[in-house]
Amino acid sequence: MIVKSLDHLNSISVKISKKLEKGDIIFLIGEIGVGKTTFTRHLINNLQKQKGLKETEVLSPTFNLLYEYDIKDLKIMHYDFYRINKADELDNLGIFSDRLNAIKVIEWPDLIKTPIKNKLEIHFEYGQNDNVRNIKFVGFEKWANLEYEI
Repeated sequence: MIVKSLDHLNSISVKISKKLEKGDIIFLIGEIGVGKTTFTRHLINNLQKQKGLKETEVLSPTFNLLYEYDIKDLKIMHYDFYRINKADELDNLGIFSDRLNAIKVIEWPDLIKTPIKNKLEIHFEYGQNDNVRNIKFVGFEKWANLEYEI
């Protein structure tokens, strides 16, 4: 899918946010600066709007590894594993210990080897000019046909 504007990216995040449930996991894959955190910002802010809450600032958790957002009955855990070098470092974080109670959005998930149900991978690539991105969806379980729904 070719995304030509931030408004288009936002409309994609709206459609995904309406399907999200506790226990879902989104992997965001792509180079630095390609739009992973921007997508997450739209996703979280859309969930906040849907629940009647004020939008908050959504930052990249590159240095903190995790930012959590409580959106009424939903908890969003936004991870960034860019600085993680070994898979065993992830084990210490306990990412999947409360799996059913939160939605997890994970940037740089390459080291995760745990098999996951209800996972959506969103692959971001730079397009032919600065404002264009190519996005590919790879869904598992309930996310399997997402590309046809957007």
